[in-house]
Amino acid sequence: QFVESGGGLVQSGGSLRLACKASGFTVDDYSIGWFRQAPGNEREGLACINSRSYSTNYANSVKGRFTISRNNANNTVYLQMNNLKPEDTNVYYCAADWRPYSDICTTIFPKGRYEYWGQGTQVTVSS
Repeated sequence: QFVESGGGLVQSGGSLRLACKASGFTVDDYSIGWFRQAPGNEREGLACINSRSYSTNYANSVKGRFTISRNNANNTVYLQMNNLKPEDTNVYYCAADWRPYSDICTTIFPKGRYEYWGQGTQVTVSS
């Protein structure tokens, strides 16, 4: 299970860092992605970090602004979001590939089967 935190209200151009803390499994063993989805909209894959490596992949909409990272010591994956825009307003989630030791981030992301979804954290960017 993941617990996301770090969301909030920020002005356009501002920054937030989201955290995704895992319990019951080791984040280093799984490829983990950050997603966002508003009710009634399709889920959008934003960033992904491969298991057992620091290889990452990003959606074009966030490339150069968002950075995904993993801290194995505290079993947490982060999403640093800079230069936020009003269109980034959404609920943000993290999830893990259902298979351990995969490299889906650099192969099929954002497609794939993801598990261990958290409750999400709301990000609101004002103009």
